[in-house]
Amino acid sequence: MSKQTIILLILGVLLLCGLLTLCVAGAAALFVLRPSPGIELGEPATALPPSVTSPEPGPAHPPASSGGTLTLFGGLPPTLDPAVVQDSTSAEYVVHLFSGLVALNGEAEIVPDLARDWDVTDGGTTYTFYLSPDARFSDGQQITADDVAYSIERALSPTLGSPVAMSYLDDIVGARDFALGQADRVEGIQIVDDQTIRLVIDAPKAYFLAKLTYPTSYVVDRRQVSSSPSWMLSPVCSGPFVLREIDQDHLVLARNGHYAGRSVSLDTVTYLFSGGDPMTMYESDEIDIVSVTPYEIERILDPRNPLHDQLHTAPEASVRYMGFNTKAPPFDDPIVRQAIAMAIDKERLAELVYRGTAVPARGILPPALPDHDPSYQGLSFDPVAARQLLATSRYANAMPELVLSTAGSSAHLSAEERAILSMLEENLGLEIRVEQIEWADFLEDLNQEKFQIYLSGWIADFPDSQNFLDLLFHSASGQNRGGYANPQVDALLEAARGEMDAERRTELYREAERLVIEDAPWVPLTHSISHTLAKPHVQGYGSSSAMYAWLCDISLTP
Repeated sequence: MSKQTIILLILGVLLLCGLLTLCVAGAAALFVLRPSPGIELGEPATALPPSVTSPEPGPAHPPASSGGTLTLFGGLPPTLDPAVVQDSTSAEYVVHLFSGLVALNGEAEIVPDLARDWDVTDGGTTYTFYLSPDARFSDGQQITADDVAYSIERALSPTLGSPVAMSYLDDIVGARDFALGQADRVEGIQIVDDQTIRLVIDAPKAYFLAKLTYPTSYVVDRRQVSSSPSWMLSPVCSGPFVLREIDQDHLVLARNGHYAGRSVSLDTVTYLFSGGDPMTMYESDEIDIVSVTPYEIERILDPRNPLHDQLHTAPEASVRYMGFNTKAPPFDDPIVRQAIAMAIDKERLAELVYRGTAVPARGILPPALPDHDPSYQGLSFDPVAARQLLATSRYANAMPELVLSTAGSSAHLSAEERAILSMLEENLGLEIRVEQIEWADFLEDLNQEKFQIYLSGWIADFPDSQNFLDLLFHSASGQNRGGYANPQVDALLEAARGEMDAERRTELYREAERLVIEDAPWVPLTHSISHTLAKPHVQGYGSSSAMYAWLCDISLTP
């Protein structure tokens, strides 16, 4: 996907937030809400005025059908800078405000965006992209190869200090040297002419093109970014929408008339950050689309309910998990981690907490990914064996204080948290203190590996196992937030990087996944199933596991 003081996070320094609900007998836990101190994320802090309004975009291409306003319930983004996005809340807006060379569509297929076409040569190591001659920023200025090169190098810049850029751009030759300040430019970025750019990578990678759909390579306006520290207040955009207005209560997107990609029907999209319960707002016609919570799912699934016909359902390429700091006591002992994994009843979580909106996770890879192994059972729930196992650990007689960190600011335990704490107390006799942290603070502390135990989730940036296993568990990955290291896992993941045979790649990833589950740096909990309601006048909506500019698909009927 950066600490947050309500709006400072949006711009000054401008990941899948927590969920849900269940009635489970309470677990003994001391609950602490930690205040947010606020911290920078790549840009100097900027106070947000009560309301910021951007000028209308320039002359428009004719829309697919003129448009109207779609109203949604949203979340305040930790950032709107594509170079530093590390969470799904921010990505929801960034993928609509900015564009890259390529993008994903609703079927998670790679499609042209600013590049109209590309060639792959030199055995799969050289990618030559041909920009659309109509590609323009929202102020009408043409987007050139120099803009693309600047944006990628900016993301990798040690000055910016993006927490995610190397994870998505490190295949490019010279990216690491540049990010470490050991080179003046990225060697593998070559400008051929104004409309042609070449990216050279270190070895053939089946997933490289997909990585370019992630926001770190999206194009920003060099002139604006280099001259205005507060550029995110009113960005010059390269995507299908522009930011018209933002404050602590709402965010408004407007159609970018200079966008050269697909025609966009909607005139504006308003995201409300407050106003009450989203489901109540949906039923009161205040918003047009809403996610169905576990509390509401039973009545919505009833065919007799009028809302039933408005339901859209799809498996989500995501995993909800509990993570451990494997470098600090007591989780430097894999026996402790394994015991906890075996003491959590995932079937009960899926059934009672998520009520059918998720399925139990046996491994890391969700069922929506091709490499998912439906026969794999992982570390099965067995409380008797878990207690016996814990008794053999180095910390059996001297367990340190346990602290579970979660994202949020409600000062209330979620149903998921209550259920897990109850299971660990009942099955292992563990008492755990809970520390609740503001979302943007949570992301920053996660980057710095400050947590002992934490609850979080991961949703696919692109539909490839590399985005889960290599990115999250290779010992050298910046997204490996628990310090996990296993040389066998590293070797398998490195072999999979250059493997172009799909069946062999699957074998390598599945073997690596099994080793990870046995080591238990994570306890995978559930894989979500998206349940969303959309009003009948909303046309073109379909649930998708892809992170893409889905608002381009939407039109409204009277």
